[in-house]
Amino acid sequence: MLSVCKVTFPGSYESNRPPAALHPTALSLLCSCIVVLLVANPLPAFAEQTEKPNVIVIVADDQGWNDIGYNGSEVLTPHLDDLAQNGVRLEANYAFPTCSPMRIALLAGRNPSRYGVLGPIGGRSKQALPPETATMADLFGSAGYRTAISGKWHLGLRPEVGPLQYGFASTYGYLHGQLDQYTHHYKNGDRTWHRQDRFLDEEGHATDLIAAEAIRVIEAASDPPFFLYVPFSVPHYPLQEPDEWVSLYDGRIDDEDRKLFAASLTHMDDAVGRIVAALERSGKRKSTLIIFTSDNGGQQSWSSQNQYGGRHGPNKVLGNNRPLRGWKGDVYEGGIRVPALVNWPGTLQPATVTEPISVLDWYPTLAALIGVEVDSAWQLEGINLWPGLRDGVAGEKSRQLSSRTLYWQTGRNAAVRQGSWKLVAHQGERPRYELYDVASDPYEKTDRAGTATEKLAALKIELSRQQQLDNREAARQR
Repeated sequence: MLSVCKVTFPGSYESNRPPAALHPTALSLLCSCIVVLLVANPLPAFAEQTEKPNVIVIVADDQGWNDIGYNGSEVLTPHLDDLAQNGVRLEANYAFPTCSPMRIALLAGRNPSRYGVLGPIGGRSKQALPPETATMADLFGSAGYRTAISGKWHLGLRPEVGPLQYGFASTYGYLHGQLDQYTHHYKNGDRTWHRQDRFLDEEGHATDLIAAEAIRVIEAASDPPFFLYVPFSVPHYPLQEPDEWVSLYDGRIDDEDRKLFAASLTHMDDAVGRIVAALERSGKRKSTLIIFTSDNGGQQSWSSQNQYGGRHGPNKVLGNNRPLRGWKGDVYEGGIRVPALVNWPGTLQPATVTEPISVLDWYPTLAALIGVEVDSAWQLEGINLWPGLRDGVAGEKSRQLSSRTLYWQTGRNAAVRQGSWKLVAHQGERPRYELYDVASDPYEKTDRAGTATEKLAALKIELSRQQQLDNREAARQR
Protein backbone atom coordinates (compact mmCIF):
# COMPACT_ATOMS: atom_id res chain seq x y z
CA MET A 1 0.00 0.00 0.00
CA LEU A 2 1.03 3.56 -0.61
CA SER A 3 -0.50 6.64 0.93
CA VAL A 4 -0.68 9.45 -1.61
CA CYS A 5 -1.45 13.06 -0.77
CA LYS A 6 -3.18 14.96 -3.58
CA VAL A 7 -3.32 18.75 -3.54
CA THR A 8 -5.74 20.81 -5.61
CA PHE A 9 -5.64 24.54 -6.12
CA PRO A 10 -9.12 26.08 -6.02
CA GLY A 11 -9.34 29.61 -7.34
CA SER A 12 -5.78 29.57 -8.73
CA TYR A 13 -6.78 30.86 -12.17
CA GLU A 14 -8.74 33.90 -13.26
CA SER A 15 -12.22 33.02 -14.46
CA ASN A 16 -15.85 33.89 -14.05
CA ARG A 17 -16.44 30.33 -12.80
CA PRO A 18 -17.02 29.63 -9.10
CA PRO A 19 -13.57 28.89 -7.63
CA ALA A 20 -14.62 25.51 -6.20
CA ALA A 21 -16.66 24.32 -9.16
CA LEU A 22 -15.03 20.89 -9.27
CA HIS A 23 -14.60 20.11 -5.58
CA PRO A 24 -17.16 21.62 -3.19
CA THR A 25 -15.04 20.63 -0.17
CA ALA A 26 -11.76 21.84 -1.59
CA LEU A 27 -11.87 25.21 0.19
CA SER A 28 -11.64 23.54 3.57
CA LEU A 29 -9.51 20.57 2.58
CA LEU A 30 -6.39 21.50 0.63
CA CYS A 31 -4.98 18.03 0.92
CA SER A 32 -6.78 14.71 0.98
CA CYS A 33 -4.95 11.47 1.45
CA ILE A 34 -6.12 8.40 -0.32
CA VAL A 35 -4.95 4.82 -0.22
CA VAL A 36 -4.00 3.31 -3.55
CA LEU A 37 -3.60 -0.43 -4.07
CA LEU A 38 -0.78 -1.01 -6.54
CA VAL A 39 -2.07 -4.22 -8.06
CA ALA A 40 -3.35 -4.21 -11.65
CA ASN A 41 -3.22 -0.44 -12.19
CA PRO A 42 0.13 1.13 -11.28
CA LEU A 43 0.29 4.88 -10.89
CA PRO A 44 0.70 6.78 -14.16
CA ALA A 45 4.25 7.53 -15.26
CA PHE A 46 3.50 11.21 -14.55
CA ALA A 47 3.35 10.46 -10.83
CA GLU A 48 7.08 9.74 -10.93
CA GLN A 49 7.84 13.11 -12.52
CA THR A 50 8.46 16.32 -10.62
CA GLU A 51 6.39 18.57 -12.90
CA LYS A 52 2.99 18.28 -14.51
CA PRO A 53 3.00 18.30 -18.31
CA ASN A 54 1.63 21.03 -20.50
CA VAL A 55 -1.31 19.78 -22.58
CA ILE A 56 -2.30 21.00 -26.06
CA VAL A 57 -5.45 19.71 -27.74
CA ILE A 58 -5.62 20.57 -31.46
CA VAL A 59 -8.85 20.03 -33.41
CA ALA A 60 -9.30 20.24 -37.18
CA ASP A 61 -12.74 21.16 -38.52
CA ASP A 62 -14.19 18.64 -41.03
CA GLN A 63 -10.95 16.79 -41.84
CA GLY A 64 -11.92 13.40 -43.24
CA TRP A 65 -10.23 10.02 -42.88
CA ASN A 66 -8.36 10.35 -46.18
CA ASP A 67 -7.51 14.04 -45.71
CA ILE A 68 -4.21 13.47 -43.92
CA GLY A 69 -0.92 12.38 -45.42
CA TYR A 70 -0.22 9.36 -43.24
CA ASN A 71 -3.48 7.73 -44.37
CA GLY A 72 -2.28 7.75 -47.96
CA SER A 73 -3.88 11.04 -48.98
CA GLU A 74 -2.65 13.39 -51.69
CA VAL A 75 -2.99 16.15 -49.09
CA LEU A 76 0.36 17.39 -47.79
CA THR A 77 0.50 17.31 -43.97
CA PRO A 78 4.19 16.79 -43.13
CA HIS A 79 4.04 18.13 -39.57
CA LEU A 80 1.05 16.02 -38.56
CA ASP A 81 2.65 13.02 -40.27
CA ASP A 82 5.78 13.56 -38.18
CA LEU A 83 3.77 13.78 -34.96
CA ALA A 84 2.00 10.54 -35.90
CA GLN A 85 5.19 8.72 -36.87
CA ASN A 86 6.82 9.64 -33.58
CA GLY A 87 3.71 9.28 -31.45
CA VAL A 88 0.65 7.09 -31.01
CA ARG A 89 -1.70 6.78 -34.00
CA LEU A 90 -5.33 6.11 -33.14
CA GLU A 91 -6.68 4.02 -36.00
CA ALA A 92 -10.23 3.57 -34.68
CA ASN A 93 -10.77 7.02 -33.25
CA TYR A 94 -14.43 8.01 -32.95
CA ALA A 95 -15.72 11.57 -32.75
CA PHE A 96 -19.30 12.73 -33.40
CA PRO A 97 -21.12 13.50 -36.67
CA THR A 98 -20.99 17.31 -36.39
CA CYS A 99 -19.20 20.21 -34.70
CA SER A 100 -21.02 21.21 -31.49
CA PRO A 101 -21.70 17.63 -30.35
CA MET A 102 -18.04 16.68 -30.68
CA ARG A 103 -16.93 19.70 -28.67
CA ILE A 104 -19.36 18.87 -25.88
CA ALA A 105 -18.05 15.30 -25.79
CA LEU A 106 -14.48 16.59 -25.59
CA LEU A 107 -14.91 19.37 -23.03
CA ALA A 108 -17.69 17.87 -20.88
CA GLY A 109 -16.83 14.17 -21.22
CA ARG A 110 -20.45 13.20 -21.85
CA ASN A 111 -22.60 12.26 -24.81
CA PRO A 112 -23.90 15.54 -26.29
CA SER A 113 -27.42 14.13 -26.57
CA ARG A 114 -27.55 14.16 -22.77
CA TYR A 115 -27.70 17.94 -23.12
CA GLY A 116 -30.16 17.84 -26.01
CA VAL A 117 -27.46 18.92 -28.50
CA LEU A 118 -27.95 16.74 -31.58
CA GLY A 119 -26.31 18.93 -34.22
CA PRO A 120 -24.49 22.22 -34.79
CA ILE A 121 -25.67 25.21 -32.75
CA GLY A 122 -26.40 27.74 -35.48
CA GLY A 123 -28.09 30.95 -36.53
CA ARG A 124 -28.84 33.08 -33.49
CA SER A 125 -29.70 30.15 -31.26
CA LYS A 126 -29.52 30.66 -27.51
CA GLN A 127 -28.69 26.99 -26.96
CA ALA A 128 -25.48 26.53 -24.98
CA LEU A 129 -23.64 24.10 -22.76
CA PRO A 130 -25.29 24.26 -19.30
CA PRO A 131 -23.33 26.82 -17.24
CA GLU A 132 -22.91 24.46 -14.29
CA THR A 133 -21.00 21.91 -16.41
CA ALA A 134 -17.61 20.97 -15.00
CA THR A 135 -15.56 21.31 -18.19
CA MET A 136 -12.10 20.09 -19.08
CA ALA A 137 -10.90 23.67 -18.57
CA ASP A 138 -12.32 23.57 -15.04
CA LEU A 139 -10.51 20.28 -14.53
CA PHE A 140 -7.14 21.79 -15.43
CA GLY A 141 -7.84 24.99 -13.54
CA SER A 142 -8.49 22.98 -10.38
CA ALA A 143 -5.03 21.44 -10.76
CA GLY A 144 -3.34 24.84 -10.97
CA TYR A 145 -3.04 25.05 -14.75
CA ARG A 146 -3.33 28.18 -16.83
CA THR A 147 -6.15 27.56 -19.30
CA ALA A 148 -6.50 29.05 -22.78
CA ILE A 149 -8.50 28.60 -25.99
CA SER A 150 -7.49 29.90 -29.40
CA GLY A 151 -10.03 29.13 -32.12
CA LYS A 152 -13.57 27.85 -32.53
CA TRP A 153 -15.92 27.66 -29.53
CA HIS A 154 -19.38 26.68 -30.94
CA LEU A 155 -20.89 25.82 -27.56
CA GLY A 156 -22.70 29.14 -27.17
CA LEU A 157 -22.94 31.88 -29.79
CA ARG A 158 -23.12 34.93 -27.52
CA PRO A 159 -20.36 36.47 -25.36
CA GLU A 160 -22.33 35.72 -22.19
CA VAL A 161 -21.97 31.99 -22.96
CA GLY A 162 -18.44 32.21 -24.32
CA PRO A 163 -15.47 30.13 -23.11
CA LEU A 164 -14.60 32.60 -20.34
CA GLN A 165 -17.71 31.34 -18.57
CA TYR A 166 -16.58 27.71 -18.76
CA GLY A 167 -13.18 27.65 -17.09
CA PHE A 168 -10.93 29.24 -19.73
CA ALA A 169 -8.86 32.09 -18.30
CA SER A 170 -7.65 33.23 -21.74
CA THR A 171 -10.10 33.21 -24.67
CA TYR A 172 -9.57 34.12 -28.31
CA GLY A 173 -11.09 33.14 -31.64
CA TYR A 174 -14.73 32.89 -32.68
CA LEU A 175 -17.98 31.85 -31.04
CA HIS A 176 -19.90 30.48 -34.05
CA GLY A 177 -19.37 27.30 -36.03
CA GLN A 178 -18.07 28.91 -39.22
CA LEU A 179 -16.74 32.25 -40.45
CA ASP A 180 -15.24 34.16 -43.33
CA GLN A 181 -11.51 33.52 -42.94
CA TYR A 182 -10.63 37.22 -43.43
CA THR A 183 -13.59 39.33 -42.26
CA HIS A 184 -14.16 36.85 -39.39
CA HIS A 185 -17.94 37.34 -39.64
CA TYR A 186 -20.51 34.55 -39.41
CA LYS A 187 -22.45 33.51 -42.52
CA ASN A 188 -25.34 35.88 -41.72
CA GLY A 189 -22.99 38.83 -41.15
CA ASP A 190 -22.95 38.68 -37.34
CA ARG A 191 -19.71 39.44 -35.52
CA THR A 192 -18.13 36.46 -33.84
CA TRP A 193 -14.37 37.14 -33.49
CA HIS A 194 -13.43 37.91 -29.90
CA ARG A 195 -10.79 38.19 -27.22
CA GLN A 196 -11.80 37.48 -23.63
CA ASP A 197 -15.37 37.04 -24.93
CA ARG A 198 -15.48 40.62 -26.22
CA PHE A 199 -15.88 41.22 -29.94
CA LEU A 200 -12.98 42.77 -31.83
CA ASP A 201 -11.88 43.32 -35.41
CA GLU A 202 -8.50 42.10 -36.64
CA GLU A 203 -6.81 41.64 -39.99
CA GLY A 204 -5.44 38.31 -41.15
CA HIS A 205 -6.39 34.77 -42.10
CA ALA A 206 -8.07 32.91 -39.24
CA THR A 207 -5.57 30.03 -39.45
CA ASP A 208 -2.63 32.39 -38.92
CA LEU A 209 -4.33 34.36 -36.15
CA ILE A 210 -5.30 31.20 -34.25
CA ALA A 211 -1.75 29.86 -34.53
CA ALA A 212 -0.21 33.19 -33.48
CA GLU A 213 -2.34 33.31 -30.34
CA ALA A 214 -1.45 29.71 -29.49
CA ILE A 215 2.23 30.57 -29.86
CA ARG A 216 1.77 33.65 -27.64
CA VAL A 217 0.27 31.46 -24.91
CA ILE A 218 3.13 28.96 -25.21
CA GLU A 219 5.89 31.58 -25.12
CA ALA A 220 4.31 33.50 -22.25
CA ALA A 221 3.90 30.40 -20.11
CA SER A 222 6.53 29.64 -17.51
CA ASP A 223 4.95 28.47 -14.27
CA PRO A 224 2.36 26.99 -13.71
CA PRO A 225 1.87 24.60 -16.66
CA PHE A 226 -0.73 25.37 -19.32
CA PHE A 227 -3.71 23.68 -20.93
CA LEU A 228 -4.15 25.03 -24.46
CA TYR A 229 -7.15 24.18 -26.66
CA VAL A 230 -6.60 25.00 -30.36
CA PRO A 231 -9.69 24.27 -32.51
CA PHE A 232 -8.89 25.49 -36.05
CA SER A 233 -11.45 26.91 -38.50
CA VAL A 234 -10.37 24.78 -41.46
CA PRO A 235 -10.98 22.83 -43.61
CA HIS A 236 -14.58 23.89 -42.87
CA TYR A 237 -16.09 26.06 -45.59
CA PRO A 238 -15.89 28.83 -46.70
CA LEU A 239 -12.38 28.16 -47.98
CA GLN A 240 -10.13 31.12 -48.78
CA GLU A 241 -6.45 30.37 -49.19
CA PRO A 242 -3.48 32.45 -50.39
CA ASP A 243 -1.82 31.29 -53.59
CA GLU A 244 1.26 30.11 -51.69
CA TRP A 245 -0.82 27.19 -50.40
CA VAL A 246 -3.02 26.58 -53.45
CA SER A 247 -0.09 26.54 -55.88
CA LEU A 248 1.44 23.60 -54.01
CA TYR A 249 -1.22 21.45 -55.67
CA ASP A 250 -0.69 22.59 -59.24
CA GLY A 251 -0.26 19.38 -61.23
CA ARG A 252 -1.08 17.33 -58.13
CA ILE A 253 -4.86 17.84 -57.87
CA ASP A 254 -6.98 18.74 -60.90
CA ASP A 255 -10.28 19.66 -59.28
CA GLU A 256 -10.15 23.30 -58.18
CA ASP A 257 -12.47 22.80 -55.21
CA ARG A 258 -10.49 19.84 -53.90
CA LYS A 259 -7.28 21.78 -54.48
CA LEU A 260 -8.59 24.62 -52.30
CA PHE A 261 -9.64 22.15 -49.59
CA ALA A 262 -6.19 20.53 -49.62
CA ALA A 263 -4.50 23.95 -49.50
CA SER A 264 -6.45 24.84 -46.33
CA LEU A 265 -5.21 21.66 -44.67
CA THR A 266 -1.58 22.25 -45.62
CA HIS A 267 -1.90 25.79 -44.29
CA MET A 268 -3.26 24.38 -41.02
CA ASP A 269 -0.50 21.75 -40.94
CA ASP A 270 2.08 24.53 -41.27
CA ALA A 271 0.41 26.29 -38.32
CA VAL A 272 0.74 23.07 -36.29
CA GLY A 273 4.42 23.03 -37.24
CA ARG A 274 4.81 26.59 -35.97
CA ILE A 275 3.18 25.64 -32.68
CA VAL A 276 5.56 22.70 -32.26
CA ALA A 277 8.52 24.96 -33.16
CA ALA A 278 7.43 27.41 -30.44
CA LEU A 279 7.48 24.57 -27.92
CA GLU A 280 11.00 23.66 -29.00
CA ARG A 281 12.26 27.27 -28.89
CA SER A 282 10.88 27.74 -25.40
CA GLY A 283 12.27 24.45 -24.10
CA LYS A 284 8.80 23.02 -23.47
CA ARG A 285 8.65 20.31 -26.13
CA LYS A 286 9.48 17.34 -23.90
CA SER A 287 7.16 18.53 -21.17
CA THR A 288 4.15 18.89 -23.48
CA LEU A 289 1.54 16.31 -24.45
CA ILE A 290 -0.10 17.02 -27.83
CA ILE A 291 -3.45 15.51 -28.84
CA PHE A 292 -4.70 16.00 -32.39
CA THR A 293 -8.07 14.98 -33.82
CA SER A 294 -10.68 16.03 -36.35
CA ASP A 295 -14.13 16.87 -34.99
CA ASN A 296 -16.06 14.79 -37.52
CA GLY A 297 -15.71 13.29 -40.97
CA GLY A 298 -15.22 15.32 -44.12
CA GLN A 299 -18.10 17.12 -45.83
CA GLN A 300 -18.90 16.02 -49.37
CA SER A 301 -19.79 19.41 -50.88
CA TRP A 302 -21.25 22.84 -50.12
CA SER A 303 -23.71 25.11 -51.85
CA SER A 304 -23.38 28.71 -50.68
CA GLN A 305 -26.92 29.88 -51.54
CA ASN A 306 -27.26 33.25 -49.76
CA GLN A 307 -24.56 32.76 -47.15
CA TYR A 308 -21.73 35.31 -46.83
CA GLY A 309 -23.49 37.57 -49.32
CA GLY A 310 -22.82 35.05 -52.07
CA ARG A 311 -19.05 35.74 -51.99
CA HIS A 312 -17.96 32.10 -51.53
CA GLY A 313 -18.57 28.73 -53.08
CA PRO A 314 -20.28 26.62 -54.08
CA ASN A 315 -17.81 23.74 -53.66
CA LYS A 316 -18.84 20.55 -55.40
CA VAL A 317 -15.94 18.60 -53.87
CA LEU A 318 -14.54 19.01 -50.35
CA GLY A 319 -13.45 16.20 -48.02
CA ASN A 320 -12.49 12.58 -48.62
CA ASN A 321 -13.46 9.87 -46.14
CA ARG A 322 -12.68 6.92 -48.39
CA PRO A 323 -12.57 3.99 -47.96
CA LEU A 324 -15.03 4.62 -45.12
CA ARG A 325 -18.72 4.99 -45.84
CA GLY A 326 -20.60 8.26 -45.38
CA TRP A 327 -19.96 11.94 -44.76
CA LYS A 328 -20.14 14.56 -42.05
CA GLY A 329 -23.53 14.34 -40.37
CA ASP A 330 -23.79 10.58 -40.90
CA VAL A 331 -23.47 7.92 -38.23
CA TYR A 332 -21.71 5.66 -40.74
CA GLU A 333 -17.95 5.34 -40.16
CA GLY A 334 -17.07 8.14 -42.58
CA GLY A 335 -18.99 10.63 -40.46
CA ILE A 336 -17.58 9.66 -37.07
CA ARG A 337 -14.24 7.85 -37.49
CA VAL A 338 -11.51 10.45 -37.93
CA PRO A 339 -7.72 10.89 -37.94
CA ALA A 340 -6.16 11.29 -34.49
CA LEU A 341 -2.82 11.00 -32.73
CA VAL A 342 -1.10 11.59 -29.40
CA ASN A 343 2.50 12.75 -29.08
CA TRP A 344 4.73 13.25 -26.05
CA PRO A 345 8.48 12.90 -26.75
CA GLY A 346 10.31 10.70 -24.29
CA THR A 347 7.12 9.55 -22.57
CA LEU A 348 4.95 7.91 -25.24
CA GLN A 349 6.68 5.52 -27.58
CA PRO A 350 5.64 5.28 -31.26
CA ALA A 351 2.70 2.90 -31.55
CA THR A 352 -0.59 2.28 -33.34
CA VAL A 353 -3.80 1.63 -31.41
CA THR A 354 -6.46 -0.28 -33.35
CA GLU A 355 -9.02 -0.64 -30.55
CA PRO A 356 -11.97 1.80 -30.56
CA ILE A 357 -11.14 5.11 -28.91
CA SER A 358 -13.70 7.88 -28.28
CA VAL A 359 -13.34 11.63 -27.87
CA LEU A 360 -15.21 11.01 -24.61
CA ASP A 361 -12.08 9.30 -23.29
CA TRP A 362 -9.89 12.39 -23.14
CA TYR A 363 -11.54 13.93 -20.08
CA PRO A 364 -10.99 10.94 -17.73
CA THR A 365 -7.60 10.22 -19.31
CA LEU A 366 -6.27 13.72 -18.70
CA ALA A 367 -7.79 13.79 -15.22
CA ALA A 368 -5.78 10.68 -14.36
CA LEU A 369 -2.67 12.12 -15.97
CA ILE A 370 -2.68 15.34 -13.93
CA GLY A 371 -3.83 13.68 -10.71
CA VAL A 372 -7.37 15.03 -10.38
CA GLU A 373 -9.86 12.59 -8.89
CA VAL A 374 -12.97 12.18 -11.05
CA ASP A 375 -16.18 13.16 -9.27
CA SER A 376 -19.07 10.80 -9.94
CA ALA A 377 -21.35 13.84 -10.21
CA TRP A 378 -19.68 14.69 -13.54
CA GLN A 379 -21.13 11.45 -14.99
CA LEU A 380 -18.21 11.01 -17.39
CA GLU A 381 -18.83 8.39 -20.07
CA GLY A 382 -15.33 7.71 -21.35
CA ILE A 383 -12.47 5.42 -20.33
CA ASN A 384 -9.07 6.34 -18.88
CA LEU A 385 -6.70 5.55 -21.75
CA TRP A 386 -3.50 6.55 -20.00
CA PRO A 387 -2.25 3.11 -18.89
CA GLY A 388 -2.79 1.80 -22.42
CA LEU A 389 -1.16 4.80 -24.12
CA ARG A 390 1.81 4.62 -21.80
CA ASP A 391 2.38 0.87 -21.85
CA GLY A 392 0.66 -0.17 -25.07
CA VAL A 393 -2.95 -1.35 -25.13
CA ALA A 394 -2.84 -4.95 -23.92
CA GLY A 395 -4.48 -7.40 -21.59
CA GLU A 396 -7.48 -6.15 -19.61
CA LYS A 397 -7.33 -2.64 -21.08
CA SER A 398 -7.48 -4.03 -24.61
CA ARG A 399 -10.49 -6.19 -23.71
CA GLN A 400 -12.19 -3.22 -22.07
CA LEU A 401 -11.80 -1.10 -25.21
CA SER A 402 -12.78 -3.86 -27.61
CA SER A 403 -16.02 -4.66 -25.77
CA ARG A 404 -17.11 -1.12 -24.96
CA THR A 405 -20.40 0.54 -25.93
CA LEU A 406 -20.44 3.77 -27.97
CA TYR A 407 -23.52 5.80 -28.91
CA TRP A 408 -24.35 8.57 -31.39
CA GLN A 409 -27.63 10.47 -31.84
CA THR A 410 -28.45 13.11 -34.45
CA GLY A 411 -32.24 13.12 -34.15
CA ARG A 412 -32.57 11.86 -37.72
CA ASN A 413 -30.23 8.88 -37.26
CA ALA A 414 -28.62 7.06 -34.36
CA ALA A 415 -25.97 4.38 -33.90
CA VAL A 416 -24.69 2.06 -31.20
CA ARG A 417 -21.42 0.17 -31.35
CA GLN A 418 -20.96 -2.65 -28.85
CA GLY A 419 -17.86 -4.75 -29.29
CA SER A 420 -17.41 -5.27 -33.02
CA TRP A 421 -21.11 -4.85 -33.83
CA LYS A 422 -22.72 -1.58 -34.86
CA LEU A 423 -26.42 -0.78 -35.17
CA VAL A 424 -27.43 2.07 -37.49
CA ALA A 425 -30.97 3.33 -36.89
CA HIS A 426 -32.86 5.51 -39.35
CA GLN A 427 -35.42 7.15 -37.10
CA GLY A 428 -38.88 8.49 -37.86
CA GLU A 429 -42.42 7.21 -38.22
CA ARG A 430 -41.13 4.01 -39.83
CA PRO A 431 -37.75 3.24 -38.24
CA ARG A 432 -35.31 1.16 -40.25
CA TYR A 433 -32.25 -0.65 -38.88
CA GLU A 434 -28.95 -1.81 -40.32
CA LEU A 435 -26.38 -4.02 -38.59
CA TYR A 436 -22.66 -4.29 -39.35
CA ASP A 437 -19.72 -6.20 -37.95
CA VAL A 438 -17.28 -3.32 -38.26
CA ALA A 439 -14.31 -5.45 -37.19
CA SER A 440 -14.58 -7.63 -40.29
CA ASP A 441 -16.55 -5.13 -42.39
CA PRO A 442 -15.14 -1.65 -41.57
CA TYR A 443 -16.57 -0.16 -44.76
CA GLU A 444 -20.13 -1.19 -43.81
CA LYS A 445 -20.90 -3.00 -47.05
CA THR A 446 -22.82 -6.02 -45.70
CA ASP A 447 -25.99 -5.39 -43.70
CA ARG A 448 -26.40 -8.30 -41.25
CA ALA A 449 -29.77 -7.19 -39.81
CA GLY A 450 -31.56 -10.04 -41.57
CA THR A 451 -29.18 -12.79 -40.40
CA ALA A 452 -27.75 -11.79 -36.99
CA THR A 453 -31.20 -11.33 -35.48
CA GLU A 454 -30.20 -11.91 -31.85
CA LYS A 455 -27.46 -9.30 -32.07
CA LEU A 456 -29.88 -6.91 -33.77
CA ALA A 457 -32.40 -7.33 -30.96
CA ALA A 458 -29.75 -6.80 -28.28
CA LEU A 459 -28.46 -3.60 -29.86
CA LYS A 460 -31.99 -2.24 -30.33
CA ILE A 461 -32.48 -2.71 -26.58
CA GLU A 462 -29.18 -0.88 -25.93
CA LEU A 463 -30.22 1.95 -28.25
CA SER A 464 -33.49 2.29 -26.34
CA ARG A 465 -31.57 2.38 -23.05
CA GLN A 466 -29.31 5.16 -24.33
CA GLN A 467 -32.29 7.17 -25.56
CA GLN A 468 -33.95 6.79 -22.17
CA LEU A 469 -30.79 8.22 -20.57
CA ASP A 470 -31.05 11.19 -22.94
CA ASN A 471 -34.69 11.77 -22.00
CA ARG A 472 -34.04 11.43 -18.29
CA GLU A 473 -31.19 13.93 -18.41
CA ALA A 474 -33.25 16.37 -20.49
CA ALA A 475 -36.07 16.16 -17.92
CA ARG A 476 -33.63 16.80 -15.09
CA GLN A 477 -32.26 19.90 -16.79
CA ARG A 478 -35.77 21.29 -17.28
